[in-house]
Amino acid sequence: MKASEIQELIKFVAKSGVSEVEIEDKDFKITIKTPPYKRGKIEEVQVIQTQVPVAAVPQAQAVQPVAQPVAAAPAPAPAAAPAAPKAEANDDANYVTVKSPMIGTFYRKQSPEKPNFVNIGDDVANDTVVCIIEAMKLFNEIEAEVSGKIVKVLVDDGSPVEYDQPLFLVDPA
Repeated sequence: MKASEIQELIKFVAKSGVSEVEIEDKDFKITIKTPPYKRGKIEEVQVIQTQVPVAAVPQAQAVQPVAQPVAAAPAPAPAAAPAAPKAEANDDANYVTVKSPMIGTFYRKQSPEKPNFVNIGDDVANDTVVCIIEAMKLFNEIEAEVSGKIVKVLVDDGSPVEYDQPLFLVDPA
């Protein structure tokens, strides 16, 4: 695969909204991944030469520099961002995460005039409803499934959520 073809493929994947593309041929394998919440930005590009014919060695060298700058360009931003959250990650390690069981829209209250199901500092039990996720016009009540105290709300009211996305942090102590 030529360097120009790889660049076109990367641009296409970034614009299409696809989360991952993997192409495998007898001579190479290429994987392009985008972060789930940052469509349009390429997170990782891997080009793997599985069989290297003698004539293809210069081509492989030409392909590698093209793939590395694309993969390296987004890397500094995520690498710089986790520097501060690493301290939080150590603090958050003691907490249990309540995750979204489905894709949909996250709501903290049953209706606009009603109070939130839970707020920071509220005690919850296993069967306490903590939010609603709307999926295809169905409103699904999400239970804490853990006993403890709400420490952090990780999602804004009315925002879309993905499957297995963290919603709340609960201190089980």
